[in-house]
Amino acid sequence: MDYRIIADTSCDISEELEKKLRVLLVSFKIDIEDVEYVDDENLNLNEFKEAMKQTKNPIRTSCPSPYDYLEKLNQCEEDKILIVTISEILSGSNNAAVIAREEFLKEHPEKQVYIINSKSASAGQLSLLLKIDEIMKEELRFDEQVEKIEKAVEDNHTFFILENLDNLIKNGRIKKTTGLIATALNIRPIMKATREGEITIHEINRGFKKSLLKLAKEIGNIAENLEERILVISHADGLEKAQLLAEKAKELYKFKDILIVHTKGLATGYADIGGIVVGF
Repeated sequence: MDYRIIADTSCDISEELEKKLRVLLVSFKIDIEDVEYVDDENLNLNEFKEAMKQTKNPIRTSCPSPYDYLEKLNQCEEDKILIVTISEILSGSNNAAVIAREEFLKEHPEKQVYIINSKSASAGQLSLLLKIDEIMKEELRFDEQVEKIEKAVEDNHTFFILENLDNLIKNGRIKKTTGLIATALNIRPIMKATREGEITIHEINRGFKKSLLKLAKEIGNIAENLEERILVISHADGLEKAQLLAEKAKELYKFKDILIVHTKGLATGYADIGGIVVGF
């Protein structure tokens, strides 16, 4: 292959896919109390999740540094390099990649490096990465590939449903009183990434299963050409829910494929235990 893809670990790519697509990952760091967890292949997810449960304080995250990105760029022998980051509204990861690219191109002006603001995260970021990999296999000029990639960003969709609102409350993403009332009333909203890459509420329902099934039914109204898309479902210890959604999607649509993956550390931290993220 004459291209290489780099992504930050907001992207919930499995180890198998990471190797198959030769993706280089740049790690987020997550602080819980006084312990720093690096979101890489050595992260002990069970220990991490237990620490999340025990703390009453918000978790703190730090994005990859320009040096982290530069280190991965220097590993690339390919002439075409794509960097796929979490939504630039949600993190400074994209900006760090921009700084790294500038430094890298000073030493390697012959290389072509393009940075993609996924306007997404988690399963949505993986969904986009899979589309990018397909586009890069097409026999097109690099500028034509980039144009198709940017269209894919705009046509990519991310939704999520949370079982537990604790971490959103702790991190001030929603007001404590609102979160407690929602929990008491068993409200499990369907949330989504906007076209700008922000997180917003899509629909409010009572009960996780109800939200899950309503999302499955609504997919057909949200996107076209489902037979050309891969449905990606990330879960944070919510395999049964992910499988239920996958089964319902198979009944209703003819996706090109359906992938179920576990969230990495960053998405686990924000989706929390039992959360589901969907990208297509």
